[in-house]
Amino acid sequence: MPENAPLLELRNIGKRFGAVHALRGIDLQIISGEVLALLGDNGAGKSTLVKIIAGAHAPSSGEMFLAGSKVSLFDPRHAHDLGIETIYQDLAVAENLDVASNIFLGRERKSRMLGFLPILARREMRREAASALEHLAIELPLRQVVGELSGGQRQAVAIARAAYWQARLVIMDEPTAAIGVGEHEAILKLIQNLARSGVAVILVTHTMPDVWQVATRIVVLTRGEKALEGKTEELTEERVVRAMLVGRESDA
Repeated sequence: MPENAPLLELRNIGKRFGAVHALRGIDLQIISGEVLALLGDNGAGKSTLVKIIAGAHAPSSGEMFLAGSKVSLFDPRHAHDLGIETIYQDLAVAENLDVASNIFLGRERKSRMLGFLPILARREMRREAASALEHLAIELPLRQVVGELSGGQRQAVAIARAAYWQARLVIMDEPTAAIGVGEHEAILKLIQNLARSGVAVILVTHTMPDVWQVATRIVVLTRGEKALEGKTEELTEERVVRAMLVGRESDA
């Protein structure tokens, strides 16, 4: 893939649910190492667009390309195979398992005892999990049960899992919504570390200060259409909020 070529490109994406147009004519690009803030009021179409990118919905019209190749199969497992990971607010962590086991959840490493009995390769998974945490400067006890961790620490586990499995694009849904004030900055720093490692990040949030702290670019959806797009440094919160409420500036 040529340098600065978009990792993800959406062309004229539309989505209908019966007579309802959830999305109309969405064009979007994101490059590796970029944090794109996807903003909009409730019902703006953010969730529908994210589900299309994550493979949960197929678009009714338009095309999606990843690393220059057209995506024709919309399925969460296929999206995962392509390197697209989604971290929802519920995080999908197993609270009864420890940190290392959660990083390998559903993809456990196994070895053979006595040459034929399959057993979990716990030592290998802990070693690999420690490397994944260190790569993102995350400090967590590997044998700690996830159910005993704070909201911010659980977010860190989910981020480390995505990074370990070589995600090229990570979608984060309100990552700072359910965590304490003290952990807020730590999660934002993790998002920045993820981007610095070359991963593209789509950040869905209602927390405006987070946008200006970590996002490189902003896209605003209103009533299923793209109302505003620009570099974070070139936009003001007033313009963004106006676009969320009113729509495109030409319409206003």
